[in-house]
Amino acid sequence: MRALKILFVTPEVEPFVKIGGLADMVGALPKDLAKLGHDVRVVCPAYGSVKRDETWHPLPEPLGVEVGAAVQWARTWETVLPGSTVPAYFLENHDHFARPEVYTGPWGAHEDNDMRFAFLCRGALALCEQLGWIPDVIHGHDWTTGLLPLMLNTTLRDTPLGRTATVFTIHNLEHQGWSPMRVVDFARLPWGEIRRDALESNGMVNLMKAGLCHATKISTVSPTYANEIRTADGGFGLDSVLRFRAGDLVGILNGIDDESWDPARDRTLPANFSAAALAGKAACKAKLQERFGLESKPGVPLFGVVSRLASQKGLDLLAEALPAVMDRMNVQLVLLGNGDSRLENTFRWAREAYRGRCGVQIGFDGNLARLIQAGSDFFVMPSRSEPCGLTQMYAMRYGTLPVVRATGGLVDTVQNFAEGQPVGTGFVFGDATVDALRDTIGWACATYYDRPVEFAGLRQRAMAQDFSWRSSATHYVDLYRWAVQSRTGTLPE
Repeated sequence: MRALKILFVTPEVEPFVKIGGLADMVGALPKDLAKLGHDVRVVCPAYGSVKRDETWHPLPEPLGVEVGAAVQWARTWETVLPGSTVPAYFLENHDHFARPEVYTGPWGAHEDNDMRFAFLCRGALALCEQLGWIPDVIHGHDWTTGLLPLMLNTTLRDTPLGRTATVFTIHNLEHQGWSPMRVVDFARLPWGEIRRDALESNGMVNLMKAGLCHATKISTVSPTYANEIRTADGGFGLDSVLRFRAGDLVGILNGIDDESWDPARDRTLPANFSAAALAGKAACKAKLQERFGLESKPGVPLFGVVSRLASQKGLDLLAEALPAVMDRMNVQLVLLGNGDSRLENTFRWAREAYRGRCGVQIGFDGNLARLIQAGSDFFVMPSRSEPCGLTQMYAMRYGTLPVVRATGGLVDTVQNFAEGQPVGTGFVFGDATVDALRDTIGWACATYYDRPVEFAGLRQRAMAQDFSWRSSATHYVDLYRWAVQSRTGTLPE
């Protein structure tokens, strides 16, 4: 079969701009697709916070973007995804992207996000026309690219781009991109699309819904999440749309960059280690205890947390369970994260109340996050909802056993421990309750102390898991070919 031309359109891409796991996916998957022989390119906004280096150069011609009452202009910068030859294009426009933030500023979500990301969608398509490069498939990510399939299905249907298929990936259905009706004229879309089976929801434009209704095929970031979002409890008001499109919806598990996240080569760690030589992990634990001012006790189980502090992540459950855990169990805990101010204050209190056993840093530090992954014995993720999750995969790669709730991608990546049997890579609980989380932490703690051989087996199995993008990339190629066949009536060969 012939190589495909694939364009990623995205609001984030690692390492240039990152808010969450979406950036990790877009920074890694194109590189593996390119290794399979496909012509892959990426388009992203040039936010004011994006740093440029000597590898960046501007395209010679300005880019005219047909939005609003008159054509607006952008400057296009070209570079490559680090460690690859994948071209990455960044659209520079002062009105839409000069501010440093991606989605939200100091006063909340940007009020013009609808127009900013409509500009991204139309700009990415205009760039294809300017380059004379017509992709077989365009892969859009989340609500920010929801208008792109609609543009191809309506105003651009009779252009060379009209045969281009679209794959639309849901990273988090909770965030849908609500907009006033003004975006219809700004994006130059037909007003006939203001219907319940297209753009409209509750008298507004729903950008996520536009993508779900108009994309050729739809994916999400884990098989379990693909099932959850078709239910009333997990669909956030769009479950009926997703049930209608169920025949075009697949769940493909996200991967991780296993070259970057490799404990044997990670230069941020005080010592490297592997499944066959774990001495370096003990050194990382000692350094982590020192970093947070914990008692230097190598034989005490250390639980780590790296997370946004929010109820979706279940961190309120951990906050409520913490006194019972710390008072009744001989454990240590470290936490890195920020978010809900009440949770931040609760964990600050815990740091003082359990000084020497509980360490907390409010904020984010990429190197410290890696040290927590490497130096902890267990990694706690009590999420109420988790479309995929990457940190539990990083944890297992670093020999740290996840303690997770059975939801989304956590179900698909963590196999529950069965005592007395050589199975399992972590500890899984079902109910999103304080008692369930507390008891599961207790189970993990007891396993550490009372079943050291089984604990060692759990660690070895966790480190042996293959969460690379290589397998997922082949599934995406199959999805792309399916999308092209659906769009054009022929299978690309």
